[in-house]
Amino acid sequence: MQPVDPVRSTITREWLLRAKEDLASVERLLEDPLPLVQPALFHCQQAVEKAFKAFLTWHDVPFRRIHVLEELAKACLRLDPSLQPLVATSTSLSAYAVRFRYPGAPYQPSLEEARAAEAIAREVFEAILARLPEEVRP
Repeated sequence: MQPVDPVRSTITREWLLRAKEDLASVERLLEDPLPLVQPALFHCQQAVEKAFKAFLTWHDVPFRRIHVLEELAKACLRLDPSLQPLVATSTSLSAYAVRFRYPGAPYQPSLEEARAAEAIAREVFEAILARLPEEVRP
């Protein structure tokens, strides 16, 4: 068995830690008496993006500095086709990277939409964790 590259291991763990922090942010934003739905949706997208980047980092697959989940997901699928069902649902979160970050958003998202996005983000995070060794988990 080949020894684990400590730098790659550390960077993978950092991506996962940031994804976990995004999920914690979502939870707090939605638990507020006046839920902050738009920022929560942004953090859902971010959690998935960072989980995908952790997976690619662990497998030493380079990726561009982007927020487009479809591109990251395609690279992840080349490594593990069993991620397909999650990729199919999670790429819908791509729009949240910018949709509500600037004035002129096309609509006001509902709390239910945010809860559904949160469930997707958590599912992706857990699936990626399950595919990575214990030593890189936060």
